[in-house]
Amino acid sequence: MDLNYFGPVPDRVERLMVILKEEMLKMGSPMAVRHNEVAPAQHEMCPIYSVCNASADSNALFMEIANREAGRLGLQVLFHEKPFAGINGSGKHANWSMGTDTGLNFFHPGKDDESRTIYTTAIACLAHGLCQYNELMRCAVAHAGNDHRLGAQEAPPAIISLYPGQGFEAHVDSIIAGGALLGYKAEKKMQSTGCKASMAVEANSEDRNRTAPFPHCGNRFEFRAVGSSQNCSFPVMICNVVMAGGMAHLADQLATGKKLRDCVAEMYKTNRHVIFTGNGYSTEWPEEAKKRGLPNLNTTPKALATFNSAKNKAIFKKLKVYEADETDARAEVMYENYNTTLAIEAKTMIHMMETGILPACAKDLQKYTNCKALVGDREQVYGSIMAGTQKLKEVLSKVPHSIQEEATYYCDVVKPQMVALREVVDTTEGLLESGLYPYPTYETLLYSHHH
Repeated sequence: MDLNYFGPVPDRVERLMVILKEEMLKMGSPMAVRHNEVAPAQHEMCPIYSVCNASADSNALFMEIANREAGRLGLQVLFHEKPFAGINGSGKHANWSMGTDTGLNFFHPGKDDESRTIYTTAIACLAHGLCQYNELMRCAVAHAGNDHRLGAQEAPPAIISLYPGQGFEAHVDSIIAGGALLGYKAEKKMQSTGCKASMAVEANSEDRNRTAPFPHCGNRFEFRAVGSSQNCSFPVMICNVVMAGGMAHLADQLATGKKLRDCVAEMYKTNRHVIFTGNGYSTEWPEEAKKRGLPNLNTTPKALATFNSAKNKAIFKKLKVYEADETDARAEVMYENYNTTLAIEAKTMIHMMETGILPACAKDLQKYTNCKALVGDREQVYGSIMAGTQKLKEVLSKVPHSIQEEATYYCDVVKPQMVALREVVDTTEGLLESGLYPYPTYETLLYSHHH
């Protein structure tokens, strides 16, 4: 059934989340939300918004404390982006904004002309950054775990686009056509619940598009593509970089004597194609994105190949974030992390087959020695596991030594073989005698926390 999101939180999980809330509060990081998420055994907690350095530290600390306290209750917290095939994966939503040290938020429309001008100008800078450094933004969330999640109908696509709202999109087109920067007013509206027995509720001026990787959420933008196992500091740093890149471009244009309105209009016109307010899950969007010239870097190796490009090195150096050799080093670290993760997963899979699954299959077949009529497809399925394991060993023995070629090989050759082997083992889980399967079953993994 699909009622997990709206159902009561299981008692043991509720106890854990209460403990986590108390422990985080002691450390100065109050949690605002705790609830079930869409998938079975999936839950969410949200800290109250704070300065990004402190927030990133608190998030890393939260993960440590969650693991520690879960163990004391006989639970295990999985921060993997796709721990279970066939159901929604997990991620983090990095709610991010920027403003002055006096408290002026660039991404809150405000009620006076000055704040509305700043708002429209700030989004122009963001659009420029996301468009001109699109690949860099994708690299911010590129790693082995997130490859299982991005692009499915549970997370934004790997195509990076900006969702400022449909009303604001119309305002952008008006500015490009010669209109004033002040033509947009963000006014909250009443949203129908769809139920005659309940009154409409107050909603934001713009709908929050859950299919977008970077939607506006009233007074901030939400980078929805961050992986659940990630440290938030790197994605947030990249958000700051692309925004600062857009602001630097605007400053350079203003320094030539151009008017602000004309500079902003030119930025919107140049980067208009990065703004998308449609359905990011639709099959039409990748084709439309291709026409717009937006890259679809749907795997980590494809993304990382762009990280240390000349353009990215230049913006990092201009903003005094990384020198060129530091950008190269960061790319190498990300490649190494990806390759090491895939190597560990593949070798672990082989070990599980040879020490757990295949022996269980042999024992199961012995039970049918005198009952051939009941054996069904077991011999064929179990034989496929042996063949698939051998094939996985063979492809692993041919991994190239160049770090980039290695990543591509793991992605395009090793991973598909792991998927094929895993599908046969999933079938086996439903064939083996109850109690003979050597690892926790899907049912146990997904629902044991209810007991």
